[in-house]
Amino acid sequence: MGVQRRKTAAQPSPAYLRLLDEFRSHQSVECGLSANTLAAYRRDLAGFGAFLASRGSSDEPGPAAIDWKVVQGYLAQLTDAGYRPASIARKLVAIRMWLRWLFTTGRIPQDVTALLEMPKLGRRLPRPLSLDRTAELVTSPQAGAALALRDRAILELFYSSGLRVSELCGLRRGDVNLRELWVRAMGKGRRERVVPLGRPARDALEAYLEHEHAALIQKHRRRAGIDVLRPRDALALPLFLSRNGGRMERTAVWRMVRRAARMRGIPGKVSPHTLRHSFATHLLEGGADLRVVQELLGHVSVTTTAIYTHVQTARLKEIHARCHPHGAGAEAGDPKTFAE
Repeated sequence: MGVQRRKTAAQPSPAYLRLLDEFRSHQSVECGLSANTLAAYRRDLAGFGAFLASRGSSDEPGPAAIDWKVVQGYLAQLTDAGYRPASIARKLVAIRMWLRWLFTTGRIPQDVTALLEMPKLGRRLPRPLSLDRTAELVTSPQAGAALALRDRAILELFYSSGLRVSELCGLRRGDVNLRELWVRAMGKGRRERVVPLGRPARDALEAYLEHEHAALIQKHRRRAGIDVLRPRDALALPLFLSRNGGRMERTAVWRMVRRAARMRGIPGKVSPHTLRHSFATHLLEGGADLRVVQELLGHVSVTTTAIYTHVQTARLKEIHARCHPHGAGAEAGDPKTFAE
């Protein structure tokens, strides 16, 4: 009896992958997208290419191979496979961008993106930590533990400045000014911004730089083969390093944050983004303007920051109830009520 061979998954054609390489170059140069975003788009489009290959589509994406019905079929397949709506929407964004590029470069004769509607997704409200829980988290690294000062500095910096994890991992020594209390971050689309630095974060960074950073830099220099280090070059070295001297990776930072949350018994899926949400929410609760929070978070549009308006709404309701003569807090016969 013969051995039954397992059916191998379809792979994108070589011609399709070459087009993806050209598209990636276009996005990198013209759109200024980060390496992480480019990699995510390529993964999503490679999945679409595998779907085309499984249908026996031609190597070159033409109108017969890629029309709106083909894309809808791919989305239906993703739905049947159990993908969440948000994940499907992200993949559709990549496909729309790619198809528009194919059209503008003359590779397909019509722009089919006009027939592809984005699914309407209910925006999930961010789940920030309370002030007490946040204080517990950022102080969780135990004194004397391996790289506890580094981890404490990372946690304090997340909460103090609201950085994205990719922004934090990309920091160089010269991007932080402890005297003037600011940090320079390179955000999405290679957009640079300067964010204020809180004193607790400054203190944590000073302790890390004084007691742990130098030893990690020596490991980094050995890995990179750097014999002579000039002062100017030192400012270009990574700020946060792994125990082996490599630049901190996003996944390692995520694991560290979750480990710190478990140590303090903080429930839920706590991540670096949780601290970013907490940063924004606590600012608004303290009276900060939404436009200011937009600038600090590095959002291009205030619409993105508007997910935090529930905080402002709750605060306005509280003020209305407390201060308005006919507010929710006014008692019957309260002297605050309007005179007839």
